[in-house]
Amino acid sequence: MTSFVALFLAATLSLWLWPWTTSAAGCSSDPTRFTLSDLPYINYFYSDCHSAAQVIVRSPLPGSLLDIVTPRLLIAWPAGNSGLAAFFEPQNGVKGSLAVSLVNSSTTGNALEPIYEPTGDDPIVGVSGQISFNTSAKLTVPILGSVRTLRGYTEGGWLDSNIQNTLRFSDYGDGSVTVDRPWFDNVTTMTLSFSPSSKGSSASLSDRIVEFTAGTYVFNASFNYPQLTQLQPSQVLTDSAHDLIADSPDQTKSLSFLSYSDKLLAGAWRFLTYFGRDSMISMLLLKDILSAGEGSAFEAGVIALLERIDKSDGSVAHEETIGDYATYLNKQAGLISTAPLYDYKMVDTDFFLPVLLAEYFINNPVGKNRVKAVLDQVTAHAEGESGTSYRALATLNADKILRTTAPFAAKNGQVKENLIRLKDGESVGEWRDSSTGLGGGRIPYDVNTALAPAGLYAIATLADAGFFPDHPTWADDARKAAKIWEDKTLEFFEVSIPRDDARSLVDDYVSSNNFPFPSEKGSITGDVHFYGLALDGSNNQPIVKIMNSDDCFRHFLLNSTDEAQLTAFVSQTADNILAPFPVGLTTDAGLLVSNPAYTISTAGFGRADYHGTVVWGWQLSMMAKGLEHQLGRCDASSPPEFCQDSSVHIKVINAYNRLWDVIEENTAVLSNELWTWKYEDGRFDSIPLGELSSTESNISQLWSLTFLAVRRNEGYRNKAETLSGRKGLYVQD
Repeated sequence: MTSFVALFLAATLSLWLWPWTTSAAGCSSDPTRFTLSDLPYINYFYSDCHSAAQVIVRSPLPGSLLDIVTPRLLIAWPAGNSGLAAFFEPQNGVKGSLAVSLVNSSTTGNALEPIYEPTGDDPIVGVSGQISFNTSAKLTVPILGSVRTLRGYTEGGWLDSNIQNTLRFSDYGDGSVTVDRPWFDNVTTMTLSFSPSSKGSSASLSDRIVEFTAGTYVFNASFNYPQLTQLQPSQVLTDSAHDLIADSPDQTKSLSFLSYSDKLLAGAWRFLTYFGRDSMISMLLLKDILSAGEGSAFEAGVIALLERIDKSDGSVAHEETIGDYATYLNKQAGLISTAPLYDYKMVDTDFFLPVLLAEYFINNPVGKNRVKAVLDQVTAHAEGESGTSYRALATLNADKILRTTAPFAAKNGQVKENLIRLKDGESVGEWRDSSTGLGGGRIPYDVNTALAPAGLYAIATLADAGFFPDHPTWADDARKAAKIWEDKTLEFFEVSIPRDDARSLVDDYVSSNNFPFPSEKGSITGDVHFYGLALDGSNNQPIVKIMNSDDCFRHFLLNSTDEAQLTAFVSQTADNILAPFPVGLTTDAGLLVSNPAYTISTAGFGRADYHGTVVWGWQLSMMAKGLEHQLGRCDASSPPEFCQDSSVHIKVINAYNRLWDVIEENTAVLSNELWTWKYEDGRFDSIPLGELSSTESNISQLWSLTFLAVRRNEGYRNKAETLSGRKGLYVQD
């Protein structure tokens, strides 16, 4: 017995040695390491053939809001959407006095080293590093298990005692402390340990709170759970795009970190799992550089979508819940199961699928030869249950779209009651999925005016290509319905504000919010036109009069043929891009996704709000690509009429160039999920959302990485000058 105890203690103490391994043992290639900084957040990424991990250190800066920006160490793994976090406080109780940072190894020079211990069915994997405290600290809130649990705490202060009570604390009496937690699957254990590595440093346990003296500590963070197979940058990109690996190393490494053999992940760290909408928008924008064919990133994304379709009605899954949190929710429902759970509450996600399938299986030269190989596959299934073919599921999705859109497309059916609305009991349903993102609206602008017709047109294209042989009328049915949705929905969302009223509203908006910038009301020379975010908003608003950037969906996805409507639509988009905030949408920090200057209530649309007066990287990307798409139609043999209207054509080109100017000015943050701004010295400067809000932004977001493929068309840089015959960009007649 004595020898067994000695061996156990020796094994336990070995866990405190840093690092466990100094290389990716057994891997044929070198590990990937890179660091992305968006102060007060520093993000460290490590991956090898065994696992991938992201480590985020947050430490307050001078000027930080100290109730929001507190010292924290957070580690997230794509496998199981898993994570742990340690929230620290200064022992002296003075907010802002504690600074934490990682210290590079004096041996390897690296901030992180891998943990890899083959054992049982799944090896123990993780990362090891050194963390420094400038003053004595205490670990008050440790969370181990799921990214979903971490999000619940960081965004809403939610902690479930059923989870937290399973934490186990160990003080070894030599300055080393361990916190671990057995998962609800009774197989996985996640562990976080600290041991002193500088003279005088020591950790101890006091009533489930870990106390540290000032100094440096080795931390080890690990768990035993099935890992994912990561796609390397060379596997994610087409051969012709491999030059991006050297030209844009951080972006291509980030894209690789989010790309796996069986799915694409939405963002690091908060969304390290499948999100349907995010995957599809990303693939559509990345289509020119994304690898295709067997084992490719494009195919991994397509198969992940088909695999998760609801077999009962064809709904495309919005989000998956996996790992420890799935087991927990199953347990709450009285089930002993580790099976993933899927969220189908969104009303926009379904419409993207046929658009993506048409892009891959019809437009992509590699994908068009993969139709049978992919669509003849069947879903994974439980014991005793037959799988369903992906072809059948794609057909089920198309059928749902046709049924959903049929009432509005019917004769005399073009009434508000037949538009697509959020599901009963849900406050969200499309990409603006925060509680205030639609201003309380129930009938979203983007879904009705862009996504529904785009999905229908794609179904018609697929039907023409023989994808639905049992439904010979679908091509004509879908095409006719698409035209009606394309032409007859915009009018419901039109907002027109007389010039004098608009000037008064922006003046009131600036003064009531005590903004330090001018209202720019003098730039309003005529009535202001835009399309509202949604219908049936809060406070009995028939239209939620929030100027917004969701025009990008229609520009990117449609080729409208109602000439008068198209000319007016591209014209108002250009006006609102060229107009400075708060009159329009553009700031030095980027194009805002919302401008509430013209509405009765601005609550939920501030610069600290997730869908407020903030900038989202992917909307910049889609708007840029959408405007380029519409301008490209001017080179067709039968161009749209707006191309012949010199004042509108020049204005759209100017808007395209203005947009790209602010995109290029914010290159450093383009890969972020979103960012907000501060106004200083007469300009809007980008800052992390997490500086102002407990809902922080991901440093790498799949759909924000689309700037790898979306590039400025230099041909438009001086084209307005040429067309107008006058010098200087942004010339408007």
